[in-house]
Amino acid sequence: TIHDRDRYDRYAAGFLTTLTGFDGRLLAADESPILAEGTWDHEKVVLLEFRDVGEYERWATSPAYTRIAEDRRAATAGRALVVRSM
Repeated sequence: TIHDRDRYDRYAAGFLTTLTGFDGRLLAADESPILAEGTWDHEKVVLLEFRDVGEYERWATSPAYTRIAEDRRAATAGRALVVRSM
């Protein structure tokens, strides 16, 4: 859930470039997901794909991402999950 749009937009503006040099890609980013079942009390869903958990961790701890992640954490409330594919 985004509670500081200006700060979140600053984060979003720099987000895609943080994936450069990592084996990851943005699959979806939707501020109006359709709830098919159950309850959901957030506004946005972002789905990323990485080659493996190690590559995700390398990206998530990179200087490029940690520099902008501060804005995301301050501007939003939500959850982050790592899901392994089958």
